[in-house]
Amino acid sequence: MKLNRLFLTLGVCLLAVLSAQSQSSELKIGYTNVDYILSKLPEVKQIESELKTHEEQLGAQLQIKMKDFEDKYKVFVADTEGGNVDPVILSDKQTELQSLQSSIQKFQQEAEKSLQQKQVELLQPAYEKIQNSIDVVAKENGYTHIFSNASGGAPVLLFATEEDDISKLVLANLGVNEE
Repeated sequence: MKLNRLFLTLGVCLLAVLSAQSQSSELKIGYTNVDYILSKLPEVKQIESELKTHEEQLGAQLQIKMKDFEDKYKVFVADTEGGNVDPVILSDKQTELQSLQSSIQKFQQEAEKSLQQKQVELLQPAYEKIQNSIDVVAKENGYTHIFSNASGGAPVLLFATEEDDISKLVLANLGVNEE
């Protein structure tokens, strides 16, 4: 009898604890658009400017390489049409042109990688700043989960109400005027 009463009391206490715990950990979900927030940050203009400068520098180097190739190709074509150049020299010039062409292709690939790395390097601090602000806003407003409403242009969030969008709160936390 005492054992049944003890189990009953323990069961009621356990039920009360579980009920209180489930109420205190109520699910609150919000969403935001990180790209939108990023576009509103003042440092984005500086980042875009640095990326454009880097791209222009790489483009200028590529133009120099292509001009060199074109000049040597014109000489090669002129020598070929003239017909009075030793076949060994023509072969050497053809090999040089192929080498230059390969060099240009390799440079284009490396330039693309360099531009992507520069973009990541410049954007990383801004993304960290945004993430820290999202964390603060979520905690201050009692959100348990924050989702992105878009990823790579594709919607991740298929339905949500406008009041669950924390983008404006994050911008305010960052001290950025939305306009």
